[in-house]
Amino acid sequence: MTVILICGLPGVGKSAISKKLASRLKAVVLSTDKIRKELIKNPTYNSKEKKQIYDIMILLAKYLHEANIPCILDATFSKDSFRKQVKKKIGISGSQFQVVECICPEKLIISRLKSRKNDYSDADVPVYKKMKKIYESVKGKHIQVNTEVSADINAKLIHQKILEDGI
Repeated sequence: MTVILICGLPGVGKSAISKKLASRLKAVVLSTDKIRKELIKNPTYNSKEKKQIYDIMILLAKYLHEANIPCILDATFSKDSFRKQVKKKIGISGSQFQVVECICPEKLIISRLKSRKNDYSDADVPVYKKMKKIYESVKGKHIQVNTEVSADINAKLIHQKILEDGI
Protein backbone atom coordinates (compact mmCIF):
# COMPACT_ATOMS: atom_id res chain seq x y z
CA MET A 1 0.00 0.00 0.00
CA THR A 2 1.09 3.56 -0.62
CA VAL A 3 3.26 5.61 1.76
CA ILE A 4 3.55 9.30 0.87
CA LEU A 5 6.20 11.43 2.51
CA ILE A 6 5.23 15.13 2.54
CA CYS A 7 8.24 17.33 3.31
CA GLY A 8 9.23 20.98 3.34
CA LEU A 9 10.10 23.84 5.61
CA PRO A 10 7.91 24.90 8.54
CA GLY A 11 4.92 27.01 7.47
CA VAL A 12 4.95 25.82 3.88
CA GLY A 13 1.57 24.05 4.13
CA LYS A 14 2.46 20.37 4.55
CA SER A 15 -0.31 19.64 7.04
CA ALA A 16 -3.03 21.32 4.97
CA ILE A 17 -2.07 19.28 1.90
CA SER A 18 -1.72 16.09 3.98
CA LYS A 19 -5.28 16.43 5.29
CA LYS A 20 -6.77 17.10 1.85
CA LEU A 21 -4.78 14.30 0.22
CA ALA A 22 -5.71 11.86 2.99
CA SER A 23 -9.41 12.34 2.30
CA ARG A 24 -8.82 11.60 -1.41
CA LEU A 25 -6.75 8.46 -0.71
CA LYS A 26 -8.58 7.25 2.41
CA ALA A 27 -5.18 7.46 4.10
CA VAL A 28 -3.99 7.96 7.67
CA VAL A 29 -1.91 11.07 8.32
CA LEU A 30 1.06 10.66 10.67
CA SER A 31 2.37 14.06 11.73
CA THR A 32 5.52 14.53 13.81
CA ASP A 33 4.00 17.69 15.29
CA LYS A 34 0.89 15.84 16.44
CA ILE A 35 2.79 12.76 17.66
CA ARG A 36 5.15 14.99 19.66
CA LYS A 37 2.31 16.96 21.28
CA GLU A 38 0.38 13.79 22.11
CA LEU A 39 3.37 12.12 23.80
CA ILE A 40 5.39 14.97 25.31
CA LYS A 41 3.83 17.66 27.46
CA ASN A 42 6.71 20.14 27.12
CA PRO A 43 8.78 19.25 24.06
CA THR A 44 12.41 20.36 23.93
CA TYR A 45 13.05 19.57 20.25
CA ASN A 46 16.50 18.21 21.07
CA SER A 47 18.07 15.58 18.81
CA LYS A 48 17.19 12.64 21.10
CA GLU A 49 13.54 13.68 21.26
CA LYS A 50 13.42 14.32 17.50
CA LYS A 51 14.83 10.85 16.78
CA GLN A 52 12.29 9.28 19.12
CA ILE A 53 9.36 11.05 17.40
CA TYR A 54 10.55 10.12 13.91
CA ASP A 55 11.16 6.50 15.02
CA ILE A 56 7.58 6.31 16.32
CA MET A 57 6.25 7.76 13.06
CA ILE A 58 8.23 5.25 11.00
CA LEU A 59 7.10 2.33 13.18
CA LEU A 60 3.46 3.37 12.77
CA ALA A 61 3.94 3.77 9.01
CA LYS A 62 5.46 0.31 8.80
CA TYR A 63 2.48 -1.24 10.61
CA LEU A 64 0.01 0.65 8.41
CA HIS A 65 1.87 -0.41 5.29
CA GLU A 66 1.86 -4.06 6.38
CA ALA A 67 -1.89 -3.77 7.06
CA ASN A 68 -2.44 -2.38 3.53
CA ILE A 69 -3.56 1.00 4.84
CA PRO A 70 -2.22 4.00 2.90
CA CYS A 71 -0.50 6.62 5.01
CA ILE A 72 0.90 10.10 4.66
CA LEU A 73 3.98 11.15 6.64
CA ASP A 74 3.80 14.87 7.45
CA ALA A 75 7.13 16.27 8.67
CA THR A 76 9.97 18.55 7.66
CA PHE A 77 12.28 15.67 6.69
CA SER A 78 15.07 18.22 6.32
CA LYS A 79 17.83 15.91 5.01
CA ASP A 80 17.77 13.95 1.76
CA SER A 81 19.59 11.04 3.42
CA PHE A 82 16.88 10.85 6.09
CA ARG A 83 14.10 10.72 3.50
CA LYS A 84 15.87 7.73 1.93
CA GLN A 85 16.26 6.06 5.35
CA VAL A 86 12.51 6.31 5.93
CA LYS A 87 11.80 4.22 2.83
CA LYS A 88 14.41 1.65 3.88
CA LYS A 89 13.21 1.43 7.50
CA ILE A 90 9.60 0.91 6.42
CA GLY A 91 10.80 -1.79 4.03
CA ILE A 92 8.84 -0.48 1.11
CA SER A 93 9.39 -0.82 -2.63
CA GLY A 94 9.88 2.18 -4.89
CA SER A 95 6.52 1.71 -6.55
CA GLN A 96 4.68 2.12 -3.24
CA PHE A 97 6.58 5.15 -1.95
CA GLN A 98 6.22 8.76 -3.09
CA VAL A 99 7.96 11.92 -1.91
CA VAL A 100 6.14 15.24 -2.17
CA GLU A 101 8.09 18.43 -1.52
CA CYS A 102 6.13 21.57 -0.65
CA ILE A 103 7.56 24.96 -1.53
CA CYS A 104 6.31 28.55 -1.58
CA PRO A 105 7.67 32.08 -1.32
CA GLU A 106 9.27 33.02 1.99
CA LYS A 107 6.96 36.00 2.41
CA LEU A 108 3.94 33.66 2.46
CA ILE A 109 5.64 31.25 4.87
CA ILE A 110 6.43 34.05 7.31
CA SER A 111 2.86 35.34 7.08
CA ARG A 112 1.51 31.87 7.83
CA LEU A 113 3.86 31.36 10.76
CA LYS A 114 2.94 34.73 12.29
CA SER A 115 -0.78 33.97 12.06
CA ARG A 116 -0.63 30.45 13.55
CA LYS A 117 -2.90 29.82 16.51
CA ASN A 118 -3.88 26.62 18.32
CA ASP A 119 -1.71 24.51 16.06
CA TYR A 120 0.21 21.32 16.81
CA SER A 121 3.34 22.95 15.44
CA ASP A 122 5.42 25.26 17.61
CA ALA A 123 7.47 26.45 14.63
CA ASP A 124 7.75 30.21 14.38
CA VAL A 125 9.81 32.56 12.20
CA PRO A 126 13.12 31.96 14.06
CA VAL A 127 12.61 28.17 13.76
CA TYR A 128 11.86 28.57 10.04
CA LYS A 129 15.04 30.59 9.51
CA LYS A 130 17.10 27.99 11.40
CA MET A 131 15.57 25.13 9.39
CA LYS A 132 16.05 26.99 6.12
CA LYS A 133 19.83 26.94 6.70
CA ILE A 134 19.94 23.14 7.01
CA TYR A 135 17.08 22.03 4.74
CA GLU A 136 18.15 20.01 1.69
CA SER A 137 15.88 20.05 -1.34
CA VAL A 138 14.67 16.68 -2.55
CA LYS A 139 16.92 15.00 -5.06
CA GLY A 140 15.73 12.47 -7.60
CA LYS A 141 12.21 11.62 -8.66
CA HIS A 142 9.51 13.32 -6.59
CA ILE A 143 6.47 15.56 -6.83
CA GLN A 144 6.98 19.24 -6.03
CA VAL A 145 4.02 21.51 -5.32
CA ASN A 146 3.86 25.25 -4.79
CA THR A 147 1.59 25.88 -1.83
CA GLU A 148 0.61 29.34 -3.02
CA VAL A 149 -2.03 27.23 -4.76
CA SER A 150 -4.82 25.94 -2.51
CA ALA A 151 -4.39 22.67 -0.64
CA ASP A 152 -7.43 21.26 -2.50
CA ILE A 153 -5.86 21.90 -5.90
CA ASN A 154 -2.47 20.57 -4.80
CA ALA A 155 -4.05 17.44 -3.31
CA LYS A 156 -5.85 16.82 -6.60
CA LEU A 157 -2.59 17.29 -8.57
CA ILE A 158 -0.67 14.95 -6.26
CA HIS A 159 -3.44 12.35 -6.43
CA GLN A 160 -3.45 12.49 -10.25
CA LYS A 161 0.34 12.10 -10.37
CA ILE A 162 0.20 9.13 -7.99
CA LEU A 163 -2.45 7.46 -10.18
CA GLU A 164 -0.33 8.12 -13.29
CA ASP A 165 2.67 6.52 -11.60
CA GLY A 166 0.59 3.48 -10.68
CA ILE A 167 1.11 3.85 -6.97
